Amino acid sequence: MNLMPLPPLSLALTTYARKVALSHPGLFRRLGEYSHTRFVLDPTDLPFAICLEPNGGTPSVTVTRGHAEGAARIAGPLAALLGLVHGAFDGDALFFSRDLVIEGETGAALALRNAVDDAELDLFGEISQRSGPFAEPLQHIIAFAERRTGVCLTRPEEIEAW
Repeated sequence: MNLMPLPPLSLALTTYARKVALSHPGLFRRLGEYSHTRFVLDPTDLPFAICLEPNGGTPSVTVTRGHAEGAARIAGPLAALLGLVHGAFDGDALFFSRDLVIEGETGAALALRNAVDDAELDLFGEISQRSGPFAEPLQHIIAFAERRTGVCLTRPEEIEAW
C-alpha cells in the first residue's frame, strides 16, 4: 500500500462520499456547526490518513501519507473504524480501552459519531447497491472477506441493544 498512488484514491473516495451524501442527506445536516470542519480519520494500521471535509453536504476526501491536519483526528485500527461506522462496536468502549484515539476538537468528533450512528451507514452495502449486475457477486466477495478477516465490512443485520 506504500506504493499506491493517492490522488486516484482520493478522487474515488470523494465520488463515493458524494453518492453517500445524496442517499443520506441528513448525515451532513446532522453535523450542524461542524458541517465545514475538516476531520482526519487515521487508520493506524495503514500508511495513510483520510481527510474528510463535509463542505455542507458536498464532501471531499483527501488521502495523505504521514501527518494530516484537521480540527478533529480519530485514530485506530481500520477494523475498529469500520466497526464504528457500521454500528458493530461501541465508540465509548473503544475510546476507554484506548483502541480509539480522539484528538483536537472533541465536539466535532462527537458530532461526526452521532451523525454516522444516526445515518446507519453500510459502506460496502452502498457500493454493492450501485454495482448493477455485479451486486450479487460483490456481496458474496464482501461476505467472504468478512469471514476471513473478521473485519466488519457491512452493517450487522441485528445490533443488540446494551
